[in-house]
Amino acid sequence: MKAITSALALLAIATVTSFGADEPKKEGEKPKMTPEQMFTKKDADKDGKISKEEFLKGSKDAAKSEASFAKKDANKDGFLSKEEFTAAPKKKAA
Repeated sequence: MKAITSALALLAIATVTSFGADEPKKEGEKPKMTPEQMFTKKDADKDGKISKEEFLKGSKDAAKSEASFAKKDANKDGFLSKEEFTAAPKKKAA
């Protein structure tokens, strides 16, 4: 009987915690998008790449965003591929 009660308690805890996993942490806060979802949203003309103009649209700090674009544009073609956009940022040397 004790084993059944323990198992049910663990199941109840697992169920309760899994429901809150995808919910925003604060009231009114939107869930964060994945890098792939962000790429799709930024790619306004749906050509499979993000231009500098698309990347900067809606930016609050244009200079910072331009620097970020330049860092991400690995092949320096003026566009970000999905791979360039979703790549993890390189860590700074210590």
